[in-house]
Amino acid sequence: MKDFDCDLFVIGGGSGGVRAARMAAQRGARVVVAEAAALGGTCVNVGCIPKKLYSYAAHYAEAFEEAAGFGWTVGETHFDWGRLKAARAKEITRLNGVYEQLLRGAGVHLLQGWATLCDAHTVQVRTADGDQRITARHIIIATGGTPLVPAVSGREHVVTSDHMFDLPEFPKRLLIVGGGYIACEFASIFNGLGAQVTQVQRTARVLGGFDADVSAFVAQEMRKHGVDLKLNATVAAIEKRADGLLVTLSGGTQVVADTVLYATGRYPNVEGLGLDAAGVACDARHSIVVDAHYRTSVPSIYALGDVSTQKQLTPVALGEAMALVDHLLGPAAGKAARQMDYALIPTAVFTHPNIGTVGLTEEEARRQFKDVTIYRSEFKALRHTLSGSQERTLMKLVVDAASDRVVGLHMVGADAGEIVQGFAV
Repeated sequence: MKDFDCDLFVIGGGSGGVRAARMAAQRGARVVVAEAAALGGTCVNVGCIPKKLYSYAAHYAEAFEEAAGFGWTVGETHFDWGRLKAARAKEITRLNGVYEQLLRGAGVHLLQGWATLCDAHTVQVRTADGDQRITARHIIIATGGTPLVPAVSGREHVVTSDHMFDLPEFPKRLLIVGGGYIACEFASIFNGLGAQVTQVQRTARVLGGFDADVSAFVAQEMRKHGVDLKLNATVAAIEKRADGLLVTLSGGTQVVADTVLYATGRYPNVEGLGLDAAGVACDARHSIVVDAHYRTSVPSIYALGDVSTQKQLTPVALGEAMALVDHLLGPAAGKAARQMDYALIPTAVFTHPNIGTVGLTEEEARRQFKDVTIYRSEFKALRHTLSGSQERTLMKLVVDAASDRVVGLHMVGADAGEIVQGFAV
C-alpha cells in the first residue's frame, strides 16, 4: 500500500475546509490544510461577519433619530468611517487567530501558501519558504467563490464586495449593480451609514429567488429608508471624471457616484488549482462536479461548499463538511452517518429591515400542493408608534391545506433572522 504523507489534504481554510479538517483530525486522521489568504474564508473576512458588524453600525443612525419619540435628546452625531474599519479589522484578526487555534489544537498541520493539484494524490504548495510537494490519500477542495464582474465599458473602475469593508474613503454617493443578497445588504448598510445609494437591478424585482411578497415588501421598505432603487435597468457604461464616476444606464439616465459596486453574482474559485492536470471535471458554470458523497470525477478528490454547490451559504458548507468526513472516516462513536438535507435551509438577509425565511415560497408551494392556504400579516411594530419611523413588518405563513402543515415561513422586519431561526429549528 502506498505510504502517503497525510490521510487528508484540504485546499482552502474557509468554513467548510476548516470544519472538515478539524473533524477528520479529531478522528485520528493526519490532516494538512493549505490556505493562501486569511483563515476563515469569505464568511469571516469579507462576508457574513463584517457585513453584520457594519449592519449593526448602520442601525445606530436610525436609533438616534427614533430616540426623540421616546423623550431622549441626542446631540450632534458624527460617523467615523476610519474607526469602524479599524474596529472591524481588529475583530476579524481575532477570529483569524481563533480559527488557527482550532486547527492546531485538533492536530492539523497548517501551510500558508497556494496549493495546486499535480495528480490524483499529489499537491504542490507555494509557500514563503519555497515549494512543498505533499501526497495524500484523500484531497478536499474547499476554495469557495469569488465575485463576478461582467464585461461592461469601464469595468476597471468598479469594486466588488471584497473591497467594500475597507474602502479608503467613505463613499458619499454609492451606486450598486445587482439585486441579490449582497447588493441589497450593502445598499441598506451604506444608506444607513449616510451614503446616497442608487441600486440598479436588471429585472423587475430584487431577491428573485425569494417569495414574491417578500421581494416586493423589502423593496418598498428600502425605498422608504432612502435607497433609490431602479428596476428593469442595466449599466451601459462607466466613465471616470473629475467629479466622480459617471454611470450611464440603459435608456440614457446618468448617475454620478464616488464608488460603483458590482454585486452581480459569484463564481467558483477554481483558477490556478490545477484541476485539468488532475483530471477534475467542472460544469458550464465552472463549478466542480461532485456526486452525492462530494466525490469529483477523480475518486480520491472531493469538493464542498461554494466551489461545487448552488447553495452558497456558510451553514451548507459546514453541513457538507461533516457529512463528507463521516463518509470518509465513518461516523463518530455511537452516531449515525450524517446526510446533508438541502430541502429546508433557513436564510437571512441583512437588509433594513431584515429578512428571515425558511421553507417554500408561495409559488413553490402552489406547484407542489393541490391546495395552499396563505396567512399574511402586515403591521407597524409597537416601537414605531412613538419612534416616528414609517417602517412596517411583514409575516407570512404558507400552509398545505390538506395536512394543515406549515411549509413556508417568511418575515421582513426587525431581527427577522433571529426570530425565524427559532421556527427553523
